Amino acid sequence: MEENKTVVTNENFDWNAFENDLGVYSQPKEEIAAAYDKTLSNVAVGEVVEGTVMSIGKREVVVNIGYKSEGVIPVSEFRYNPELAVGEKVEVYVESAEDKNGQLSLSHKKARQLKSWDRVNEALANDEIIKGYIKCRTKGGMIVDVFGIEAFLPGSQIDVKPIRDYDVYVDKTMEFKVVKINQEFRNVVVSHKALIEAELEAQKQIIMSKLEKGQILEGTVKNITSYGVFVDLGGVDGLIHITDLSWGRVNHPEEIVKLDEKIRVVILDFDDQKKRIALGLKQLTPHPWEALDPDLKVGDKVRGRVVVMADYGAFVEIAPGVEGLIHVSEMSWSQHLRSAQEFMKVGDEVEAVILTLDRAERKMSLGIKQLTTDPWADIEQKYPVGTRCVAKVRNFTNFGVFVEIEEGIDGLVHISDLSWTKKVKHPGEFTQIGADLEVVVLEIDKENRRLSLGHKQLEENPWNEFEGQFSIDSIHEGTVTELVDKGAIVSLTDSIEGFCPMKHLVKEDGTTAKVGEKLPFKVLEFSKATKRITLSHSRTFEDAKRAEYAAEKAEKKAAADANKSVVKKINASVEKTTLGDIAGLAELKAQMAAKEEEEK
Repeated sequence: MEENKTVVTNENFDWNAFENDLGVYSQPKEEIAAAYDKTLSNVAVGEVVEGTVMSIGKREVVVNIGYKSEGVIPVSEFRYNPELAVGEKVEVYVESAEDKNGQLSLSHKKARQLKSWDRVNEALANDEIIKGYIKCRTKGGMIVDVFGIEAFLPGSQIDVKPIRDYDVYVDKTMEFKVVKINQEFRNVVVSHKALIEAELEAQKQIIMSKLEKGQILEGTVKNITSYGVFVDLGGVDGLIHITDLSWGRVNHPEEIVKLDEKIRVVILDFDDQKKRIALGLKQLTPHPWEALDPDLKVGDKVRGRVVVMADYGAFVEIAPGVEGLIHVSEMSWSQHLRSAQEFMKVGDEVEAVILTLDRAERKMSLGIKQLTTDPWADIEQKYPVGTRCVAKVRNFTNFGVFVEIEEGIDGLVHISDLSWTKKVKHPGEFTQIGADLEVVVLEIDKENRRLSLGHKQLEENPWNEFEGQFSIDSIHEGTVTELVDKGAIVSLTDSIEGFCPMKHLVKEDGTTAKVGEKLPFKVLEFSKATKRITLSHSRTFEDAKRAEYAAEKAEKKAAADANKSVVKKINASVEKTTLGDIAGLAELKAQMAAKEEEEK
C-alpha cells in the first residue's frame, strides 16, 4: 500500500494558490502588517504616559497603557491614594519595554516624582488641598509623601490640639496644605491644622460672643504646663493659672487635674482681640478663711504641714488655703539667728502657737518656741551671779566673745575679761568658734535678756602679787616679743608683759633692741589699776654710769676737803711761830701744794 501513495514535496507546493483558495490573505503581507501596527501604541522608554488601572491586587496594580503587554506596578506606590479604583487614569513612567518576565516595566512613583516639584509649587500658589501619605516620625514632626516628595509636617501643624502620640498618624493618608517651600534646598512644609483653623475660627467667634465674666462652663483638660492648665471649652481654649487652681499651695497643676478630665470652671476675664480667656477653678468654692473656726484665737495651739521654706521662716498650712508664718526668730529661744532649714523642712507636720491673727487681712503668725518654757524666766535662780559653767563659743566681735550657756541663754565675755595678764587685741587670739569656754556669771539683766560673763575671774588677780615682785627700779630679764609704733612689748614671764618706750630700747653700743633679744630691763612704772608695767633697758647701764661718776666725784670732794683742812691748820700755826720757823713752814707748805696739784 505504501507504494501506491503520492508524495507531495515542498518544492512542488504552490503556497500562493493555496492562500487564494482559502481566501485568507487576499491583500499583500506588507499592507496587512501596516494595518496591524496602527492598532498598537508606539511607546518610547523613559517617557511619562497615561494608563488605565485594569486590576488591583494585594501586591500589584495592573495598568494598561495601550501596548500589546500590560504593565505591573507595586501597590506600595499608590499608598498615598487608598481610594484607587479599577478604570482610574494614572500617570506612569516607562522604564523598559519588557522585564525578565517579558512584561512591560512601569513606575507610578517615578512618574509622580518627575512632575512633583511643579505640582507642589502649583498647590502652594493656588492654596490647593492635596493628599499625602504619612511615612514615619521624625524629630519635631512627621515625614509625608506628597507627589513623591518627602515633605515635613511639624507636630504643631498636625491638629489644633496638642498631639501626645504621634505614632497613631503613621501609615495614614490625610489632606494637607502646602504652607512653605524652600526653593534652594527643595524643602516642603505642609500643614493639616491649616485646613481646620478657618472653621474653628468661626466657632471661636460664636463662643467668644456668648462669654460673660462669672459664667460657669464645663470643659476638658487639654494641656498641663508648669504654670497652668489649658481647658477646651468646645472650640476655644482657656487658661487656669496655677494660682487659680486651689486656695492652697500647688507645686504643679498635675496635683489637681489630669489630662482629658472634664471639669467645671468659671470665667474670670477674657480678651476679644487676643482671644484669651482666664479661667478659675478655686473660685467655685468659698475661701477657706471664711470657713475658719470663728473660736480660733491668739494663744491657741494648731497643727499643720510645712508647705514653703525660706531663710527667714516657714509657711505652715493649718487648713487648705489657710497658712501661717513661723518666723525663724520664733523657732527657738536662742538669740543667735539661724536658718529656718535647720529646724524643719517641706512636708513636716508641726505644732505651733498662734501669735497674731488678722481675719480681715487673712494673715496669721505662728511660733513653736512658745511650746517650751522661756529659759530666761528663772535665769536668776538657775544661774545666779558667781555661777561657774562651761559655755559654747558662738560668735566673735571686736569687743568680746558671745557664748551660749544652754539653748536660748547667750552671754557676752568682754575682751577685757578674758585674761588678767595678756593684752588680747581680738578674741580670735584667745579662743575659737565652737570651742568650750569656762565662764563665771558677773551680771544679769533679765529685762533685756543680757548676761555679762567673765573668764579671767575664775582665777585670783595676779597683779596683787606682781606689785611686790616688779617694784619700781627693780631689774628683770625680758624678751622683746613685738615692736609697735611707740615702743616694744616685752615678755617678763609666761603670764606677764611690760611696755618699753622706743627711746629706752637703745643699747649701750647705740643700736636699738630687736624682736627676740633677751635683755635686762628696769621697772620705771607699775600700775595695778591699769595693769601696766613700763620698762627701760637704757636705764640699766645709764644709771650704773651715773652711780660710778657720783662715787668718784664724792671721793674727790672728800680728798679736797681734807687738804683744805690741813692747810688751814698750817696757816693757823704759822701765825704763832717765830721768824725762825717761817722758812721751815714755807717749805712744808710748798710740798703740800705740789702734792695737791699732783692729785688734781
